[in-house]
Amino acid sequence: MHTRERAGGLPRPVIGCVVRVVVGWSAPGATVTAVTRQTTAQAPVEALVVARDLVKTYGAVEAVRGVDIDVWPGEAFGFLGPNGAGKTSTMRMIAAVSTPTSGTLRVLGLDPAADGPQLRARLGVCPQEDTLDTELTVRENLIVYGRFFGLSRAECARRADELLEFVQLGDRVHARVDQLSGGLKRRLTVARSLVNDPELLILDEPTTGLDPQARHLLWDRLFRLKQAGTTLLLTTHYMDEAEQLCDRLVVIDDGVIVALGSPVELIREHSSREVCELRFEVDQQEQAAEKVADLSARVEVLPDRVLVYAEDGEAVAQEVHARGLAPRTTLVRRSTLEDVFLRLTGRSLAN
Repeated sequence: MHTRERAGGLPRPVIGCVVRVVVGWSAPGATVTAVTRQTTAQAPVEALVVARDLVKTYGAVEAVRGVDIDVWPGEAFGFLGPNGAGKTSTMRMIAAVSTPTSGTLRVLGLDPAADGPQLRARLGVCPQEDTLDTELTVRENLIVYGRFFGLSRAECARRADELLEFVQLGDRVHARVDQLSGGLKRRLTVARSLVNDPELLILDEPTTGLDPQARHLLWDRLFRLKQAGTTLLLTTHYMDEAEQLCDRLVVIDDGVIVALGSPVELIREHSSREVCELRFEVDQQEQAAEKVADLSARVEVLPDRVLVYAEDGEAVAQEVHARGLAPRTTLVRRSTLEDVFLRLTGRSLAN
């Protein structure tokens, strides 16, 4: 059985890594009872989130159109997609604040539509917008929030002090929320989402609007939670954040999952190992692209540069110069999730 022991309020790591997957469901639309996979000790572990053919409509708008996912204990699972792709709608259904239109969904073994209050008591939610009480102090925000979960004042106080140290806000205990910077508020929101010791932590764009230092600090805190066995479910628009934090992720576009896998798997499947970026004069991009088109199966022309996707970017750069082309700048870099994202969802803005 999957268990987690507690030490000082924070979870200890889960023992055993996954080596085989067994999906336990039959036909689309069937009731989802349990999805399990084997650990190294061959003990079955149930998925914390199981969704099959999940649909959410708002009037004539179909925001989510048949999503299938499994989220396993101890992993960080990410949602990537353009604005309006269906990420937040999916997260709201998982968090038991929005009812699916159709399909099957189980979270922590419960039906969010029928068992909403019980489920919400076991989840931690970090919303996209901070909803802190600005008239209370940093510590009071955590204590009051903990009382909503039926915790005693003493337990709330203990967890508040523990979590404030964890997110490095121990020196701001008595500060009022309206005195905090955006980065400090975000760390406090994450701390608040952990007050009830959740089995699943849901984060909706946790670092949006933060400066690089604040983002990296929050990444560190989330990574520590994951290492300690906490399961993370997050949406993000930052591709480097997804690469840093996510064990697996899905790319959603127009309510449909268009790709699923680890960051490494997605890059390998949908991009090349390297990208050679060539910047020519503004009016020379198209002409230059025609001259290098045979160097790769994928050459992309942007307003300010030409991208040549290749396994060996340096070899491409050398051949470009050997052909007498003179780009203003040449950059060889590894492929990233951003290359995958743009290939799958396009570069134009959605309406």
